Amino acid sequence: MAKKVALGRGLGALLQNMEGQELTNNTKSIAAEIANVPIDAIEPNPNQPRTEFDEKALQELSQSIKQYGIIVPVTVNKIGGKYQLIAGERRYRAAKLAGLKEIPAYIRIVTKHEIMEMALVENIQRQDLNPIETALTFQNLIEEYNFTQEQMSERIGKSRSTITNFLRLLKLPAEIQLNLRNGIISMGHARALISLEKQEEQLRIMKMIIEKDLSVRQVEAMVNQIKHPQEQKQAKIKAKQTLPEFHTDFKQAISKKLDTSVDITRSTRGKGNIIIPFTNDKDFERIVAIIEGVK
Repeated sequence: MAKKVALGRGLGALLQNMEGQELTNNTKSIAAEIANVPIDAIEPNPNQPRTEFDEKALQELSQSIKQYGIIVPVTVNKIGGKYQLIAGERRYRAAKLAGLKEIPAYIRIVTKHEIMEMALVENIQRQDLNPIETALTFQNLIEEYNFTQEQMSERIGKSRSTITNFLRLLKLPAEIQLNLRNGIISMGHARALISLEKQEEQLRIMKMIIEKDLSVRQVEAMVNQIKHPQEQKQAKIKAKQTLPEFHTDFKQAISKKLDTSVDITRSTRGKGNIIIPFTNDKDFERIVAIIEGVK
C-alpha cells in the first residue's frame, strides 16, 4: 500500500527525508541530496506562488552571489534529466544574472501538489508573498487537488480562519485587489472593505483610504456606520440626551440669550461642540453682535 507523505507544519517538515516511501504517482522518492546542478537544466516552477520580483533587490542579490556564491542551496524536483524549482527562485534568478553556470541544490523527487505546497510554505514563512498571491495559491490548491480548508490548514500550518480570510480577498473588485497587491492599501483595510455588500461603496471608501491616508480603525468605523446607520443615529441621540446638568443649563441659557436653538454635543470623554444655527447673513451679524457685546 502506498504511504502518504506527511507534509508537516513548516518547510523543514516538508523537506524531511522521504527515502523508502512511495509517492501517490507510484514513483519512488529519493533522499534529498545536495549537488551542483547546471543552471540551464533548471526550469522555474510554473505554479510558483510568488509572481512579482523586485528587480533592484535581484540585482543586489546577484552582486552578493558574485562575491560570496550561493550560501543556501535551492530545492529542485528531478524530472528525468531536468530539474524543476521547488524553492529558491530569487536565488535562481539572481544566479543567472550573476552568470553562474551551476548552482548548489537539494535534489528531490516529489509530486506536483507537494511542489506547490513547499513553494507556498517557503514564501509564507519568509513573508515574501503579498496577500493576493497567497490567496490565489490557496485557491489553486483547493481547486486543483480538491482540498478542504481544514486539510489546507493541517498541511501548511495556518488556521482555518486565516485561510478563509485570505480567500475572501478574491471576492473584492479587481481595482481593490490590485492596490492590495501593490501595497497601496493593507490587508486590514481590505478586510474591512469585504464586509460591505456593494462594490460601489467598497471602491468609494478605497479611494478615500488612498486620498486621506485613513487608518484601518478609521475605515472600520466608516464601514460600521454604513452597515448600521440606525445604531449611529441612536448613539448620537443618546449622547444628546445624557448631557450633564451644567451643559444642559448652559444650553438653555445661551439659546435664550441668542434667541436661537443652540445645540451641544458631548462625548463620554468630555469632548464636544457648541452649534449655533443662523438663518441668513443678517441673523449671523445679529448673533455676532450679541456675543461680542457679552462682557
